[in-house]
Amino acid sequence: MIVLLPESIAALNAARRNRPQTSLNLALGSAMASIGLTIPAVAAVSIATGWPLILGLDMKGCLLLGLSLLVVTLSLGTGRTIGLQGLVHLVLFAVYLFTTIVP
Repeated sequence: MIVLLPESIAALNAARRNRPQTSLNLALGSAMASIGLTIPAVAAVSIATGWPLILGLDMKGCLLLGLSLLVVTLSLGTGRTIGLQGLVHLVLFAVYLFTTIVP
């Protein structure tokens, strides 16, 4: 919360000023930076200490993550997206929620 709070406030202020591109850049950039720096740091500590690194993904989660990355690559690879591709993303999210609630 401490790391993401300043960028989140800036993103909300940009959204209030009707600047969606700036708002999205701030929000996604801060989230990607936090995730992009946290995972390698935890992995380095895990390697240095010899402790096993478990990211909390079972086989279903790994399959859904891989499928999601494939769909994102296909959707954003052309530079333009359509509503059907967005619907596929929503269906994948619904499947993730369903498999989380009903194991």
